Amino acid sequence: MLALLMLLLLMSPALAGESIRIGYVDMKRLFDNAPQVIAAREALDLEFRPRNESILADESRLERLHRNLAERQDLDPETRFDMEREIRNLSRSIDRRREDLSEELRFRTNAEKKALEETVEVAVRQVAEEGGYDLVLTSPVAYVSATIDITERVLDWLDDDFQSRDIRNRR
Repeated sequence: MLALLMLLLLMSPALAGESIRIGYVDMKRLFDNAPQVIAAREALDLEFRPRNESILADESRLERLHRNLAERQDLDPETRFDMEREIRNLSRSIDRRREDLSEELRFRTNAEKKALEETVEVAVRQVAEEGGYDLVLTSPVAYVSATIDITERVLDWLDDDFQSRDIRNRR
């Protein structure tokens, strides 16, 4: 169905003596390399790093407790029970905090991505209009010639936009 539609689109202007200009944008590459995405990723890393480091520290403590319990065969039953309880409680706490952190990070990442999707859409539209493109396809597609790939132009637009916003924010 899509192939038939593309064929009809390509044939109708050709019959009228016009040519269609088609572009392609690799969305994965955009979301990996756009400066807005990189800045958002770094901001999220700074925001969530202290909590993650706290969890990692508790995981190290948990490993030490496990080793200590395994090495100390001479413990009386009550002390062994107390250590096992501390290990269980710490393990539950780590699991709960890791799950909360993961959920909150996923939520914040999705919110940032949604905001960035709008900026990327504007960038693609602007580049397409300025370049006189009639149709711009986004990934995934089966094959794309490098001659119609406008991803680099969109990345340049995003970089210019990011730089201008950064300059405005500094003032």
